[in-house]
Amino acid sequence: MRNVMSRVSSLTKEISQSLVEWRRDFHRHPESGWVEFRTASIIASKLSSWGYELATGQDVVDEKSRMGVPNAETLERQKRRASIQGADLNWVEQFSGGFTGVVGVLDTGHPGPTIGLRFDIDALDIQESYDGGHRPAREGFASVNENMMHACGHDAHMAIGLGIAYVLANMKDQLKGRFKLIFQPSEEGVRGAKSMVQAGVVDDVDIFIALHIGLGAELGEFVCSDLGFLATTKFDVAFSGKAAHAGANPEQGNNALLAAATASLNMHAISPHSGGHSRINVGVLQAGSGRNIIPNKAFLKVETRGETTEINEFMYEKAIKIIQSAGDMYGVTSSVEIVGEAKTSQSSDELLGFLRNQANDIEEIHTVRDTFQSGGSEDATYMMARVQELGGQAAYVVFGTRLAAGHHNEKFDFDEAVMPIAVKTLASCVVNMEISSVLHVS
Repeated sequence: MRNVMSRVSSLTKEISQSLVEWRRDFHRHPESGWVEFRTASIIASKLSSWGYELATGQDVVDEKSRMGVPNAETLERQKRRASIQGADLNWVEQFSGGFTGVVGVLDTGHPGPTIGLRFDIDALDIQESYDGGHRPAREGFASVNENMMHACGHDAHMAIGLGIAYVLANMKDQLKGRFKLIFQPSEEGVRGAKSMVQAGVVDDVDIFIALHIGLGAELGEFVCSDLGFLATTKFDVAFSGKAAHAGANPEQGNNALLAAATASLNMHAISPHSGGHSRINVGVLQAGSGRNIIPNKAFLKVETRGETTEINEFMYEKAIKIIQSAGDMYGVTSSVEIVGEAKTSQSSDELLGFLRNQANDIEEIHTVRDTFQSGGSEDATYMMARVQELGGQAAYVVFGTRLAAGHHNEKFDFDEAVMPIAVKTLASCVVNMEISSVLHVS
């Protein structure tokens, strides 16, 4: 075991500078959900060069289960831009149509568990700051893509995933079992994991781990607990009424703006649920074309959340009733499109215990936390739940790091020292699972 740990440490040190270079390249060329053409092609190219068996595109993304997919014109335009910005042209066509998932498998040829690790790859629709105090701008790796930015840490997650892939590939002869590295598109808006689950990506996985950096934890802290992710539904609402002259004959119109406003106010008046935390938010209301026109169109972007899947469903069903009733009040029709969703899922206690014990041996980790509350949502819960449903174990962990600004902020940045810590910790965990008597996986 000591020789294995020494080898993990040595390989992690060997690629520490590469982790920074990979992260900064991804950060400079961010791509939001379902258009990660450049990103996916580079990941696929590196994994292939290290001896991984690859599955990509529609082999790992179920078309019918995708949510919030851009139109065909946008997809094609983004693919062309990716090619101009340095996508690997040997791979980029594999992701045509926005099927931007990548799965790399390293089979040691020796009996053992199949261990899955998931890394999200998409950016946010945020315009990055170019203020001189913002390190990416100051050091020349700020986003070159308008209104797209890695403002959550997925650039770090990808670099960490590639780092782990490199370590495992160079230790293949010392390992047992199979290692499945899942690079998932479109986590933002919780749109991508369900489609990979429906494609069967995790059906053969015995042990599953997902990770995040930051989230309020400090550098050197390893959060290994049930994070309390909230179930959520993201949906768009379109109201369709009838335009009319606001002065001459307002009674001939059907006001979609008022229906949308009524729905918004009343959705925010849904009673809190006694069974746990519940949330609702109308984040966007767009309507109207002129001050003297009865608006005939209105559009809402809404989300519900719940501490449990059942609470979230309660919130969503209440919201739908309000939307329909508001439309009836003003004689307008409404349509609802679900563009993202995630359920709740709890980490497996045995796996959490194993990970904590392993992390205690990592010198760069000074604190292992077993209590933490995220308050957010994550669609890796689909993967976790599926693995557990089939008899496996799953966990979600967090590596702390200093942040320049909060997640989803235009000045988000982090201390890159977290990346080798995460690589070393997770690589050590997965290569040592074969000797654990706790996991009971053959």
